[in-house]
Amino acid sequence: MSLTPQLVLFEEDHTKILAVSKRLVSDANAKAVFLVDKNGQMVAEAGELVGIDTTSLASLVAGNIAATGGLAKIIGENEFPVHFHQGERDNVHITLVAQRIILVVVFDDRSSLGLVRLRVKKAGQKLAELFEDLFKKAEAELSDEGPGSPFAEITDDDIDNLFSD
Repeated sequence: MSLTPQLVLFEEDHTKILAVSKRLVSDANAKAVFLVDKNGQMVAEAGELVGIDTTSLASLVAGNIAATGGLAKIIGENEFPVHFHQGERDNVHITLVAQRIILVVVFDDRSSLGLVRLRVKKAGQKLAELFEDLFKKAEAELSDEGPGSPFAEITDDDIDNLFSD
C-alpha cells in the first residue's frame, strides 16, 4: 500500500466539507457521517459522536478499504468503491470519494439503505468536487517555485550551512 501525500485543509475548505457532512446526516436520517483520508486521518465528522472512538474508526476504515482493494485486485477488479456492513442495531455504509477520501455513514432503523445510498450519491458528488479542487490547489502549491513558495529562497549552500559543524 502506497501512502498518499498528507491532506492539508484550510478553515474555509473544512467549513464547506463539514456543511455537506452535516447536511448528509440530516438528509439520510443518519446517526453520524465521517470523512477519512485513505491514510487513516479523520478529515471531518458530523452527527451523534458520543461513544465513538473516531481515531480507531478512521484507522480501521482505511485498513478495510486497503484490504478490500487487495481482494478486488485478486479477482480482477480495480477496487470496491462501496461497502455495506449490517449490524443488529447500527449499519455502516462506506464509499470512496475522489479516489482518496472515504465517506462513512452510520445509520440505524430510523433510515434505510436505499435512502442512505440515494443521499450519499448526491453528497458524494459535491464532496468529490470540493476535494478535487483541494487536490488541485495542493498540487499547484507543491509545484510552485515562485516567490509564494516558502522554500524558493533556500539554496543548497543554506542547507549545507545548517547541517555543518
